[in-house]
Amino acid sequence: MSTTVTRADLSEAVYQEVGLSRNESADLVESVLNEISDNLIKGDAVKISSFGSFAVREKGERIGRNPKTGEEVPILPRRVLVFRASHVLKNKINSSLS
Repeated sequence: MSTTVTRADLSEAVYQEVGLSRNESADLVESVLNEISDNLIKGDAVKISSFGSFAVREKGERIGRNPKTGEEVPILPRRVLVFRASHVLKNKINSSLS
């Protein structure tokens, strides 16, 4: 069964590995997440070596279809977040299968 990693889990991992206090660990995790978020909001890409990259992509307006009624509906332009895993991360994930 899969579980979800939370901010608290990340803070606890920093606390265990680095030896900062629990409050300092939580602040560090918050700072990193805020830095990533702020850069994405500005439209900058975020690349984390050996992990992957996050980027914001602009999607234009298009016509969609309501699957229940078949009615055509306009889908407004929007920004979407995309994540692309690095080859290192992909290899780690696939090597865990064997």
